[in-house]
Amino acid sequence: MPPSNSAVFDPARFREAVQGVLDAFLDEQAERLAALGPDAAALIAEARIAVSGGKRLRAAFCHAGYTAVRPGPRDDQTEQALLRACASLELLHASALVHDDYMDASDTRRGRAASHRIFEAAHTDAGWDGNPQQYGAAAAILLGDLLLTWADELLRRCGLPLAEVAPALDMFDLCRSEVVAGQFLDVSVQARGAADVETAMTVLRYKSAKYSVERPLHIGAALAGATPEQIEALTAFGVPLGEAFQLRDDQLGVFGDPELTGKPAGDDLVEGKRTVLVAMALQSAPSPEATVLDESLGTPLDARMVDELRRIITDAGADVAVERIIESLTEQSLAALDAAPLDGGAKGTLRDLAAAATRRTT
Repeated sequence: MPPSNSAVFDPARFREAVQGVLDAFLDEQAERLAALGPDAAALIAEARIAVSGGKRLRAAFCHAGYTAVRPGPRDDQTEQALLRACASLELLHASALVHDDYMDASDTRRGRAASHRIFEAAHTDAGWDGNPQQYGAAAAILLGDLLLTWADELLRRCGLPLAEVAPALDMFDLCRSEVVAGQFLDVSVQARGAADVETAMTVLRYKSAKYSVERPLHIGAALAGATPEQIEALTAFGVPLGEAFQLRDDQLGVFGDPELTGKPAGDDLVEGKRTVLVAMALQSAPSPEATVLDESLGTPLDARMVDELRRIITDAGADVAVERIIESLTEQSLAALDAAPLDGGAKGTLRDLAAAATRRTT
């Protein structure tokens, strides 16, 4: 059932509604692909897991972007169509995570094996010919591609008039291009084994920040017929908030509780991610400790070594510096929101979403 169109946005009901849309969409896809047999069924089953759970922040920002430009109430048919449009961003996000886990050689996602590891294990258990790792990689690439294709399909067929969907599709095209190019920039930075703070911020902005907040806002606003001034106002709010969101993610990637994040302790350090947090630590730590941190990134790390690298980062003051940047960016974002020519009720929802994006522990 769609969430209420009242001025109060209920995050739990919204997440439930988005999950319902995704489940129904995958049911439809399962019917389409049923003739392909059990292999297609295995792909669909993993897709269901890939789109299950999560905070649904991208969908929520899309919904809030629409409401900021075209406040409710809406009839149930329009609300359901809007939910389908919002859910398309969760398919995009799932695609990015599946690909990202493979590129980062991550073993887990949300407390379970990553998709490429699931398929790899299936190959091994079945005793099939060939290389299990190669099979897992191929399956994850194809699953991520399929989720990306479905994201476009769900937005295009969301149920709103095509004249309203077309401007949102233009924004969606830009969003996907930025995500892919940002991901390649990230891969290249890791390969070079060096990144200053400015480069790390550029990666952060295009790989995650824009597609997590700004572009979902734009897509929702474009569906509602936003003016250029309203799009610009949402950018002023969304870009700094998206950067603060990803900086929080980077903090959690090093200092987060595995029980809450579903990832191993210090996972970003094991994966060798050259984040803003790491770049600041390398810039500020004494030379011998900076060398230890630099040379340890991307190597197998036991718990003792993870703790040692955390100590180096903390002693360098990088964690405190990043917290200050998060706070500053959030304040900048909220100040822009206060001045924005947007619906007042939607502004309240956006403030709540800003808090959820930057004060989280998962």
